[in-house]
Amino acid sequence: MSCRHVVMPGRARSVGPSQTAMATSARDAVRRSIIRKGGTPKVTARRANTARLDRLIEEATVDAYNESEQAVGLFTMMDEHLAVPFATTILGVEVTVERVDVTDTDAIVAVCRRGRERLRVPILELPLPNPPPGGAEWIEAYRRWIRGR
Repeated sequence: MSCRHVVMPGRARSVGPSQTAMATSARDAVRRSIIRKGGTPKVTARRANTARLDRLIEEATVDAYNESEQAVGLFTMMDEHLAVPFATTILGVEVTVERVDVTDTDAIVAVCRRGRERLRVPILELPLPNPPPGGAEWIEAYRRWIRGR
C-alpha cells in the first residue's frame, strides 16, 4: 500500500490511497453539482474571460508592427473607453484619476490629482474602486498583454 505525504497549513500527514480517492470523489461531486445547478466552474469562466481579453488585445493591436505600436494601440483603446474621471484610493488617500497617458518608454500611467498635486501612477499598480469604472477591462487586457510579451 502506497501513501502520499500531504502538507496542510500548520501540519503535515500521510494519506493513503483510499483517502486520496475520497477527496477526489468529493471534489468531482462538487463540480457536478455546480454544473447541475446551472453554474459554471471557475476554470470555464476564467477561460471565457481570457478569450475576451485576447479579443480586446487583438482589436487594439491588429495594425501594429512592433511592441511600441502595440502599446500605443492599447493606450488608445484605454483612452477612448476608460470612464474618467473616477475616484480611487492610493495609500489611504482619495485621489481622482483624470486621464491616462503614455510615457516615453511606452508604459501606460494614470494621471491622478488631489487638490493641486498630480501624480502619475503606472496603470497596472492603480487600485481600482469597487465597482470598477466603465472600460476597466482594457486595463486587464493591457495587464495580460504585458505578461505575454
